[in-house]
Amino acid sequence: MSCLQTIADYGLRSIGLGERLLPRTDFTLCQQVTLIGSGLIWNLYFAVFALLIGFFLATGLALARAGRNPVLRGAANGFIFLFRGSPLFIQFFLAYSALVLLPRSGIEVFGLTLPTTWLTRAWAGALLVLILNTAAYSAEIFHGALMAVPRGDIDAADAYGMSGWTRFRRVMWPTMLRLAWPAYTNEAIFLFHATTLVFFSAFPAFQQRGDSLYYASYFAGQTFNPFVAYPIAAGYFIVLTLALIGLMGIVNRRLNRHLPGAADRIRYRPQLFR
Repeated sequence: MSCLQTIADYGLRSIGLGERLLPRTDFTLCQQVTLIGSGLIWNLYFAVFALLIGFFLATGLALARAGRNPVLRGAANGFIFLFRGSPLFIQFFLAYSALVLLPRSGIEVFGLTLPTTWLTRAWAGALLVLILNTAAYSAEIFHGALMAVPRGDIDAADAYGMSGWTRFRRVMWPTMLRLAWPAYTNEAIFLFHATTLVFFSAFPAFQQRGDSLYYASYFAGQTFNPFVAYPIAAGYFIVLTLALIGLMGIVNRRLNRHLPGAADRIRYRPQLFR
């Protein structure tokens, strides 16, 4: 079997397209690269949706923590402390243990029966845990940046007649993002790497459609050689991490485009020689 045929057969296997059975013998390098890359689709799925939804949830939590309402402030502080204070690995197991206790027949809400079995699948349950976890960490970053917004910017907005939502949207939120973006970039990288923990969590892989670490572990177990499959998975993550850094850098330059010389200051210059 040629490598192109292997890619056609296994390139999208992790999402249910292509060959249903995993190779059993005569493992080739192309098979390992293709299947581990196929599993990476799930890691990207977890990272993209967790960051996207968690970003807006974190913004709301940061506002609640900085607000004057003691109930909202206490709830936000408790949420952030809970998910930052406990390991993500334990959060996966506790979430799965709680979700499997839900009635399999569904929950009655206003006369409608809402199904619950899908919550125990990795694509839903594990994603929910990642969203809540990154929202807690990102909310702490955004809250610190919100508290660091210069008072002069707020006074200038007041002088222009801005107040409430307009002042937040036009002045405070952009400044908060500029201040928080470097730290938030690190959080995005950490979350992307944390998607590998889904393999070790209690959430099962449906019909052997797992993430990159699922296939890497399979090949390492079948060949008794971890020095091929795991470095392939690590190489994929390194490449995508560099892509993520580049994407976040583009957003950073966009946020700081009005500052003189900002593009030169934040350009990435790796130190190759000392």
